[in-house]
Amino acid sequence: MTEADIPAVDALEQKLFPADAWPTEMFHEELAQDTRSYYVAVDALGEVIGYAGLMCVPPLADVQTIAVVPGREGQGIGSRLLTLLIEQAAEQRAEDVLLEVRADNPRAQRLYRWFGFEQIHVRPRYYRGGTDALIMRLKLKDWAGTPGAGRDAAAAGRPGEQPETTEETR
Repeated sequence: MTEADIPAVDALEQKLFPADAWPTEMFHEELAQDTRSYYVAVDALGEVIGYAGLMCVPPLADVQTIAVVPGREGQGIGSRLLTLLIEQAAEQRAEDVLLEVRADNPRAQRLYRWFGFEQIHVRPRYYRGGTDALIMRLKLKDWAGTPGAGRDAAAAGRPGEQPETTEETR
């Protein structure tokens, strides 16, 4: 992601997360930090169809955001972005990758379990409206680079089979 991508990313952010959307300035601030890595997915026309961000301060990495245009969900875009974030965390020598996901978003939770994330904590009333956040962790030493290889894969579906999801962290 570059500064030039921020208007498109911000428009998508406002559409996908109207109650919890980041202020536009936050994207500028995130890009300016050396502990952050942000990426966009674009279609053949150059339109932003997804974005994702990672904060990494070893030994921990934290998925800051991940989102895909609703009409493009289920096409593996979110999975590719999440894989990129995990690979980035491993390159930066993180031991664990953490993320927060809405407790009322079981489809996203299935995606993260498919990647081997496990729930480790609950943040009560974290999101506006009082929805809890589930804190999930992926131990990088356990990640084989193939989605579905984690210990919770059986609960998410067969290894190597992508679950039906909405690919959003928040």
